[in-house]
Amino acid sequence: MNTTPDFSCDVLIIGSGAAGLSLALRLAEHSSVTVLSKGPISEGSTFYAQGGIAAVFDETDSIESHVEDTLIAGAGLCDRHAVTFVASNARSCVQWLIDQGVLFDTRVGQWRRELSSHARRGHSHRRILHAADATGKAVETTLVDKALAHPNIRILERSNAVDLIVSDKIGLPGTRRVVGAWIWNRNKERVETCSAKAVVLATGGAAKVYQYTTNPDVSSGDGIAMAWRAGCRVANLEFNQFHPTALYHPQARNFLLTEALRGEGAHLKRPDGTRFMPDFDERGELAPRDIVARAIDHEMKRLGVDCMFLDISHKPEAFVRQHFPMIYEKLLGLGIDLTKELVPVVPAAHYTCGGVMVDDNGRTDVDGLYAIGEVSYTGLHGANRMASNSLLECGLWLVRRGGYYPAPAARPEGRHTASMG
Repeated sequence: MNTTPDFSCDVLIIGSGAAGLSLALRLAEHSSVTVLSKGPISEGSTFYAQGGIAAVFDETDSIESHVEDTLIAGAGLCDRHAVTFVASNARSCVQWLIDQGVLFDTRVGQWRRELSSHARRGHSHRRILHAADATGKAVETTLVDKALAHPNIRILERSNAVDLIVSDKIGLPGTRRVVGAWIWNRNKERVETCSAKAVVLATGGAAKVYQYTTNPDVSSGDGIAMAWRAGCRVANLEFNQFHPTALYHPQARNFLLTEALRGEGAHLKRPDGTRFMPDFDERGELAPRDIVARAIDHEMKRLGVDCMFLDISHKPEAFVRQHFPMIYEKLLGLGIDLTKELVPVVPAAHYTCGGVMVDDNGRTDVDGLYAIGEVSYTGLHGANRMASNSLLECGLWLVRRGGYYPAPAARPEGRHTASMG
């Protein structure tokens, strides 16, 4: 392919979700930034995230508790250093999003109006901040508006990164480094060459390799594959999280039913109407995702049925419609009344817990190449991701680390032991 640049920038960010746009806004203060989006700028997993962002705001909660909950959910394979860093900076991340204009739900406290929070499976406290049942949409649309208005950010929609341009593969002398990317411009139907001082992968995960997934079509693992071809190590790709409650319906195969429903009292039931989660875990429906997903799968196979059922009909109708308006309307359009009926659910591929190995500043094994968000392996998630830690990581890992660019690249430390290659 052509190596003569069609255009250049200081930083090329491949991906336009929460991770990519958060970083773009931070770097655009002093750099020219180009952001690639496979489709419309907001088409990615962030937009469809329902649940919320985990952060300690309640004085009865603690950062130590958030850390321990995350380590337990990760089955002992999380990196404590990474988990502690994220939990310690979660509150400032949320404040940054609020400063950008994200409107989280609030409630009236004893003395002031406070951020409202949900209980979620695996969390020992109510620490999930949310915007009704469409938190990802609130975050994504806010960041999109800010990015489109920024003079130093160029957005290229319907543009797929084909591969990274690595110096030694095009005959450049010196240490191997990434110097840009080849891009398939679907609007012009041609391959274009972008030259960049730094390239950031923010491409999300690879859940579309599975037949049933909660992810949009863009979650196809491109970033992991490009990094591997460039010479980066990857880790923990065997750990793919399955969301326990995807809607089982022929007209909505990718629709997720947030755990916040169970956090607010919804029960999981067999076709005969009996609950089964207390048989598998003392936390019942509030157990971590992997436990709940396995329990549902076990019961489906044991009984020879196609699905289990989610039931929140015992809660007041006004409560359900207020807290879950998007889900209520979506299901009603499919002929299911969430406030009165059982909702058929099955597990579906949801999140790639492993990814491209990076250090504390998102640097990969190859100079000039960074990875953030779901495409990266930071050590935060371990064998299983704690709910509502993913949006947190997207908005935090580099946004709260000032001065990462153009810092000299360093190799990821050897503490990530579950690598391949």
